Amino acid sequence: MKYITVENLVKTFLLEVLAGEKSLDRKITKRRTHRPGLEFTGYFEYFPQERIQILGKKEITYLHQLSHEERSTRIGNVVKYHPPCFIVTSGQKGLQYLTQFCQQEGIPLLRTNEMSSEFIDKLNGYLRNKLAPEVTVHGVCMNVFGLGILIRGASGIGKSETAHTLLGKGHRLIADDIVVLKKINSKTILGTHNEVNKEFLALRSIGLLNIVRTFGRKSFQEETRIALDIELTKWEEKELNNDLIIEEKYTEYLGVKIPHVQIQVQPGRDLAGLIEAAANNWYLMNSGYSAADEFFERIEKKMQRK
Repeated sequence: MKYITVENLVKTFLLEVLAGEKSLDRKITKRRTHRPGLEFTGYFEYFPQERIQILGKKEITYLHQLSHEERSTRIGNVVKYHPPCFIVTSGQKGLQYLTQFCQQEGIPLLRTNEMSSEFIDKLNGYLRNKLAPEVTVHGVCMNVFGLGILIRGASGIGKSETAHTLLGKGHRLIADDIVVLKKINSKTILGTHNEVNKEFLALRSIGLLNIVRTFGRKSFQEETRIALDIELTKWEEKELNNDLIIEEKYTEYLGVKIPHVQIQVQPGRDLAGLIEAAANNWYLMNSGYSAADEFFERIEKKMQRK
């Protein structure tokens, strides 16, 4: 199971550690946070104890209003479930009672000055990305006209060379050779690098290129939502599809279907230009326009006039 540690959160969000310094290696496996409002009132039937617990102004104000004995009981009832950590938002103070319980139980108590809603949005996004199910595929990932495209094909067919041409046209590289695909939700796959291949493009007969140093900072992007899966294949005369209407095909990654386009490779074919055409066509189709439909409508109108 994928996980991050509480220490990862502390470093990423620059959180203040109030208690549980020796337990920052605790694992976080859930992709959402929780605010324990009902739990402080004694209702635990659906308590997601594996999640990070966020204590905003509502929760802390409620605890401040309780008597010492009642507050100790309510906090004790929550702490005994040993969630990964507690994070207090809005820089709230007067947390001695909470600090004591967390220190005794070895649960990290953290604090941020950010407001609850803003911090929770950022933290949930971070957790979704870091803990998302993922697979690696052999290929190149590019952002073309703002569209995430996965370019696949056999070794030596020209994926990286095509990416180099696209970079020269102002498009952006995400990853070369090894592409990490992450499932963010039931409809979204993100493509990214594996850190080792970040900013590098490998060209046969040339070697490794650092594309940021070659093309500038705008030539690289950390991640992109995959909208098209393009496969480069060997030229097969009998299999070349010249139909005006191409049957829609899909490739499935982690249970998410991605539109699939196959492009045959032959010396002289402008692969980068064809990929740009595929990207533009995707935008048009998703806006409800079909060039084939318009073409056949013109033919039908002409026949009707005759």
